[in-house]
Amino acid sequence: IIPNYIQAASNCIVSGQHYLVCCANDCETLLDDIERAVAAPTARPETIIDIVANMSSHINVDDDRAPKIDSSLRTQLAQIAEAHGGEVPIHGRLFGQWLHYVFPRECPFPHKTGVTVSSTPTQYGEGYIASAEEMKKYASEANNSALPTGVDREELEWMSQWSPEEELITDHLAHGLRAPWERSGLAAGAALFVAFVALSAFGLSSGRKLSSGGGLLPTHQKAHYV
Repeated sequence: IIPNYIQAASNCIVSGQHYLVCCANDCETLLDDIERAVAAPTARPETIIDIVANMSSHINVDDDRAPKIDSSLRTQLAQIAEAHGGEVPIHGRLFGQWLHYVFPRECPFPHKTGVTVSSTPTQYGEGYIASAEEMKKYASEANNSALPTGVDREELEWMSQWSPEEELITDHLAHGLRAPWERSGLAAGAALFVAFVALSAFGLSSGRKLSSGGGLLPTHQKAHYV
């Protein structure tokens, strides 16, 4: 994946102990345009499609054609919205993944947290640069014999890495958005909270009755006059 390679730490121009000087992320410019048009952390799928359909690539001024949003991409965006109550979080991992397939040359594929490790070339010592002979050797050994036969390009490549795992930033929790697998835990927690409130109210009501003379033990009242 070209954008992931360009944005990788191994491709940074300058590698220091406390900072890296890397290539600009062209996908951030596209996301800035979407944020400006939406003006909200979430948006309806049709709103996003209308915005993205009128956008063009920022890396090639000679090719300013709008991206092709086919039925597969529309369906995928609708599924993202369905998992979040009809709205698409524009700062979530799934939307970043969707942008990668709309703008494959600009937006890197968003890997799940903890799956990949960013390493600089210097972390591998002095032998991190491949020689010309080594590169020719690997290039000559590479072939297409391992690819399955009878499979067209769409089945082989298109959205082959799509994964349904969502990752949301903290600010989205304030808007009631959660990953799909968190909803069951949220419902169970709400049920336990309601049960706790009901038991607490019952205990308070019983305590008041006992203190007002309606307890189970008999009571006697006497008056003494002097």
